[in-house]
Amino acid sequence: MDVATTSLALAIGARVKQERQSRGWTLDQLAEAAGVSRRMIVNVEQGAANPSVGTLLRISDALGVGLPALVEPPRQKPVKVTRSGEGAALWSGESGGRGVLVAGTEPPDVVELWDWTLGPGDRHASEAHTSGTKELLQVQQGTVMVEAAGRSFTLQAGDALTFPGDVAHSYSNPGTEPARFSLAVFEPGVGTGHRPEASGA
Repeated sequence: MDVATTSLALAIGARVKQERQSRGWTLDQLAEAAGVSRRMIVNVEQGAANPSVGTLLRISDALGVGLPALVEPPRQKPVKVTRSGEGAALWSGESGGRGVLVAGTEPPDVVELWDWTLGPGDRHASEAHTSGTKELLQVQQGTVMVEAAGRSFTLQAGDALTFPGDVAHSYSNPGTEPARFSLAVFEPGVGTGHRPEASGA
């Protein structure tokens, strides 16, 4: 892991541990609530793991705090500015792609704003999120293929798509040039205990 990734992993680990301990939960209790292994919780809390976005969503949902709260320190101010380059890079692709969480709101109804780049051939597959989750995507550059709800959509720069995030879905770049898109994710009722049975990681 590079310095930025290591720093982010340590910050996430500290926040997970803080949230778990504030609830009086053991490692096993959080692991069971999140549907991940105890070893994964230990690795995340120690900053030794670079968990998938899906794993972080399971942990944040189990804690009832939402993904944005895991990747940034608690703030008292109602307005938060994220400067260019300060977002949390939570995914990286084999061809140079990155998924960066640049802004988010507090639970229970969490809205996340992402800046995605996909290198040629990059693909990010996502498991189904919490029931009722919606995603809105707009392509800024290149070509992006989205697979959701059993259908495939090819989008060019300027095209937008709204789709359910509570089904398995993926984003990929079938082109030969880098692609970039903005993604907004609305996840209602975070922490209210209505997360579906998780499958896969």
